[in-house]
Amino acid sequence: RARAHRGQWLRRAAPPEPSRRALPRAFYARPVLTVARDLIGKVLVHRSGEGTVAGRVVEAEAYRGPLDRAAHSYGGRRTARTEAMFGPPGYAYIFLVYGLHYQFNVVVADVELPHAVLIRGIEPTYGLESMAARRRLGVHDRRLCNGPGKLCQAFGLGREHYGHDLCSRQLYLTDGPRGKVGRSQRIGVDYAGPWAARAWRYFELGNPHVSVVPRGAARPAW
Repeated sequence: RARAHRGQWLRRAAPPEPSRRALPRAFYARPVLTVARDLIGKVLVHRSGEGTVAGRVVEAEAYRGPLDRAAHSYGGRRTARTEAMFGPPGYAYIFLVYGLHYQFNVVVADVELPHAVLIRGIEPTYGLESMAARRRLGVHDRRLCNGPGKLCQAFGLGREHYGHDLCSRQLYLTDGPRGKVGRSQRIGVDYAGPWAARAWRYFELGNPHVSVVPRGAARPAW
């Protein structure tokens, strides 16, 4: 009887399916630093033929081209790879790193203003079995989505999602709960000179799914 009781509790405790209400385009049509900060706690949802997966954004980095030396659009660089960043806000900018890992970015601000936010870490909340199978890890392994390449693999995101409308019903962000937010320098952009020192990385304080915990005390986001 105890075992049956426990099974009933587990069934009741199963996470609810994520909301189908995507954030409006107006959310993305704002300054890149504002959007990057406000993305913390939002829920990324991907619905596909393989099922639905979702998770809370716990880490995001802002890139503000064309002046930002760390941005792909630095100097107004406009190629087939960066074109999505020059389009309207609320679309996906996805690129391949070292020919191995995709990284998912949100285009923000306005047309012809190449600003984007890189999603660096996600706390899985729904469809963990699918994520674990893609990552070949356990469902409770913190490495499922604690990095930009890892989360793309876990969510099944790739080249085919480049330029995808994030106000759609397939791949989108929706509202979710947020904890305390900190900020620090961005990761892996030492080549950008003084721009590497900008505190344009936002993350949820104390969340184990953040990719890299900053050294010393993190600055508050406000």
